[in-house]
Amino acid sequence: MSEQRSVGAIHAIVHGFVQGVGFRYYVLQRAQSLGLKGWVRNLYDGTVEVHAEGPEDQLQQLLMVLSQGPRGSRVTRVEHLPVTPTGGFIDFRIG
Repeated sequence: MSEQRSVGAIHAIVHGFVQGVGFRYYVLQRAQSLGLKGWVRNLYDGTVEVHAEGPEDQLQQLLMVLSQGPRGSRVTRVEHLPVTPTGGFIDFRIG
């Protein structure tokens, strides 16, 4: 009997010094390497917004990535909520 992997989704807002430091590209590369689908984008208030869908264990790994950030960034807080996966993404992109 094969074990089925639970698929989920998260929506996150990353606070701190996270714009102008390659944060979106860092998230893009990590999310793609984890096989996740969704997007990352800068918001006008200086935060970064992320929507990711995929296996729960990979989503948890992405949350750790978000809390660390790339060199030069300073993450002060990551707010995240589990959301219903849409299944509408074919890859992970910068939005």
